[in-house]
Parts: sequence; C-alpha cells; structure tokens
Amino acid sequence: MLRFASPYFHFLLLLLPAMVWYRYRRHRTPTMAISALFPVAGIPSSAALRLQWLVPAIKYTVLGLMVVGLARPQWGTERTEVLTEGINIVLALDLSESMAALDFKKKRRVVNRLEAVKGVVETFVSKRNGDRIGMVVFGTHAYTQLPLTRDYNTMVSILDRLEIGAAGKSTAIGDAIGIALKRLADVESKSNIIILLTDGQSNAGELSPDTAGEIAVQKGVKIYTIGVGTRGKAPYLVKDPLFGERYVYQQVNIDEAALRAIADKTGGLYFRAENLEGLQQIYDTIDAMETTAVKVDIFAEYNEIYPWLLIPALVLLPFYVVLRNTRYLVIP
Repeated sequence: MLRFASPYFHFLLLLLPAMVWYRYRRHRTPTMAISALFPVAGIPSSAALRLQWLVPAIKYTVLGLMVVGLARPQWGTERTEVLTEGINIVLALDLSESMAALDFKKKRRVVNRLEAVKGVVETFVSKRNGDRIGMVVFGTHAYTQLPLTRDYNTMVSILDRLEIGAAGKSTAIGDAIGIALKRLADVESKSNIIILLTDGQSNAGELSPDTAGEIAVQKGVKIYTIGVGTRGKAPYLVKDPLFGERYVYQQVNIDEAALRAIADKTGGLYFRAENLEGLQQIYDTIDAMETTAVKVDIFAEYNEIYPWLLIPALVLLPFYVVLRNTRYLVIP
C-alpha cells in the first residue's frame, strides 16, 4: 500500500503550472526587434533548435520529482488485528409480500418497506466494529442468508439483492427465530442478540413465536423486535390485466402483543416504526444499547521510496545545468 508521510508538500506542485505560465508569458515579448524575418525564413532549423524544449522539460521534471520526494512516499503493509471478540448479532428480516406496501418516504420518494429497511440496516451494520453479524430472511420459510461474519461489505452487498417474496408469501416468525438461534450457536460469544423485523402476523412455519421465545430464554439470547409499517391500511401497487397498474389499499395488522412478549421474556425491547425516521432511531437506539469495547492493534511496516525519486532528479539536474549554461545559454 502506498502512502505519503508528509503529503502537504504536494501543494508545492501547484507552483509548476504557474512557472510554466510565467515562462510562456515572458518569452512572448521579442528579445531583439528587427525590421523583417523574410531574409532568414528559408534557413532550416538545426537539430539543437528543434530539441530546445527538452531544457525546460528537464527542469520541471527535476522540480516535480523533488517535490514528490519531499512528501516522503512509502510502500508497505498494514495489518489490523481485533483482539476483542465483540458480540454476535443476527438480523432477521421479513421478505413476505406485505413488505411491498408503499408507506415509507426516502429522500422525498415513496418506497416500499423493504427498500426503507435496507438503507437503515446498512447504516447500522457500518457502525458496528468487531461484532459478528449474520442475516436470516423469512416469509413462508426461513433460511440463513449469511452466517455470522465480520465481512460487512459482503453483508451490504447481499442486503442490496434481497427481494420481496423470495422466501414465500406468508410470515413464519417462529421459524425465523429458530434459524437465528442455530446461527448464534455456531460461534460462542459473551453476548448474543437477534434483531427481528416484521410487518405482519405469524401465519406459517413449524415453530410458534412463543415457543421460539422460550428457547431463546433458555439459551440466553436477547431479542429486539421491530414492527414496521403504518397503522391501518397501506397502499400497494398491483398490476391489473384490465386496468393496468393501480394502487389498492389493504389492511395490514402487526401482532404487536406477540412481538412485545418475545422481547420482554428475552430481555429485549419492542419498537414500532411507522416512518423512515422512526426506523432509523430504533436501530440507533439498539446500536447505542448493545456496545462492546473493541481493542484493536495495528501493525504497519513501510519502506521509504523517496530515494527512487531523488536519485533521478539529482542525475538530471547536472544535465540541465550544463545545457542551460552552454548550448542553450540564454542571453538577457
């Protein structure tokens, strides 16, 4: 990896264009005035005259190399070692068809619930440091989208590709918690939490939300539950074979009692998010509550490479001095 120990010297490079401009402006005024150039117009230019541009080119090259050398370019490696294990977090996200409701606004643009959730979860993940984060998605079925990892870039990439209905039309909250508990059992940690987000009622799956909550209590896993969506009816964009695309309003009920019960018995909290700002505040609250002190050691080894710039500059400098004071001597 390349870095500069004294990067502020790069500002001196701004002087080079100014020097070129001043030289061009100064030489626009003739040094010696004669009545006409016609008598000498037919004389061919010598090779030395055609190469006179090399003299200023050498000068500016030398100056540029010296300036970059002053900035002390270094090449090496840097390794970061996380000494603290952090905590394990599994994000359980609802992908059922009800997540297509258009009741959120993002940058003055109406978006569906999943699109709003993606941006907030991405921000939440980017704030964590040293924690292992996994992802479970659910609809009619629940499955692991990403096991526990510290590769946050991969998680964000996978998050962007999530699609509504990919796990089925219904909502299996109990199964989602069960799969999340399995993922947490894969890697030991002093603290394990699940953040479950849904906008409906559990109407599918083999494991009931109440039973899943009891298992979480036994395993010492804390569950934060989030109910997302406006209250009452929400607009959906549907494609009608006769009338084309149109908006319809459907009632979407969130089982807040069940979500609150799961959170209470596991030591977590239940939140209701009716807009993007509220959803962002919820994840910020969880981020502040579930903190861990992460000790990080940084090992760096860099070698100075400025001699590879200064040596060519010192080699070219004598050539410039000799040419400037002999063949290409300028008489004021």
